[in-house]
Amino acid sequence: MVLFRLSFLRFTFVDLLDVLVVGYIFYRLLVLMKGTRSAQMATGLFLVGVISFLAFWFQLEGLKWLFANLATVGFIVLVVMFQPELRQALAQIGHSRVFRFFFKLEEQAAADELVRAASRLSELGYGALIVIERNVGLRNIVETGKYLNSRLSTELLVTIFTPHTPLHDGAAVIRGEYIIAAGCTLPLTTREEYTRLYGMRHKAAVGMSDASDAICIVVSEETRGISLAYKGELYKGIEADRLRQHITNLLST
Repeated sequence: MVLFRLSFLRFTFVDLLDVLVVGYIFYRLLVLMKGTRSAQMATGLFLVGVISFLAFWFQLEGLKWLFANLATVGFIVLVVMFQPELRQALAQIGHSRVFRFFFKLEEQAAADELVRAASRLSELGYGALIVIERNVGLRNIVETGKYLNSRLSTELLVTIFTPHTPLHDGAAVIRGEYIIAAGCTLPLTTREEYTRLYGMRHKAAVGMSDASDAICIVVSEETRGISLAYKGELYKGIEADRLRQHITNLLST
């Protein structure tokens, strides 16, 4: 099927599909890099590309020799530089609707551990702030804390948020079934309805959920109540069953 034809151009439905797929891939890569240092690296690579073009345009032999030799290892360098984003992109492909059925058990297991941890922290009266990464990468947040990359477990989360331990004041970042980092610093919300009535953990949870699509769980040290922040809104007084249902539904979306 030919969409339109000129004397010098033949554009078919297959060509249109090709353009849409490539455009979507670049869009997803930009979404993954948003809020991370990869965006800065991509800008640097673009500038290097411009310099390389100018070197070949003006026949600058020294720069031409340099870029010609760099091109041989450029692909390997790119893979190393963007390793976290590539891993996350592959993980998102695996968590697409087509393959979602095979990951239901993993998501449910992670939700169960998080709910048990929040309930136990509430019983002990330990304040906690847990951030669950979804589609938007949180690498810039992870870099503000201590990198762990440990298997998600109730016991480890309770240990992290035990008072007077080195990491209990910051946030723990969860990615899949792993605790990626702890002691992380989050952006605080500037919305007046939250800045006047809530403490630092709640303001940080709302600020984080407003700046990304992350799910934030807050356990209050004073009231022992469990709250959930998502899309810039805070939902207070959530029981264990409702919390499990919310987390499972949001991870499946």
